[in-house]
Formats: sequence, structure tokens, C-alpha cells
Amino acid sequence: MEAPQYVAARVQQALAEDARTHELGIRVDIRGDQLFLRGEVSGFEQRERIGQVAKESVPDLHVHNEINVVEAPRPGEDEHLD
Repeated sequence: MEAPQYVAARVQQALAEDARTHELGIRVDIRGDQLFLRGEVSGFEQRERIGQVAKESVPDLHVHNEINVVEAPRPGEDEHLD
């Protein structure tokens, strides 16, 4: 059985190299047969694509997509800080 850190590294490499995601900022944690994706992205579609690429990379693990979607301000829109 492959060590968890190698599985996590393989998933992170897939997320970075896959044309659908090109994602570098996602944390991948493995616990037993569970894989956890954590981080932030700017859209629901990107979140779903990351989950899909991870599932394709490790089909034998149960993927928990815990990535948060944060709304990025649109260009030209003032950012309001409270």
C-alpha cells in the first residue's frame, strides 16, 4: 500500500497539471481511505472540477471536498472593509 504522503503528493500534482484545474493552493490530507480537500477557490465550478480530478486520481478513496468558495470582487468594484 502506498504511503499517505505519496498519495497526497500525487493528487496535488494532478490538480496542478490537469487542464481543468491548474490548482496549486489546495491542501490534500489522507486519513485511512478518506481524502480531504481544503483551501479556497473563487467559484463553485472550480470547486467541483477539483473534486472530480481528485476522484479520478484516487478512485479507491472517499473524497471529502471541504474547499470554500470565496467571492472575489469584480474588477473596478471597490472593496469595503469594516
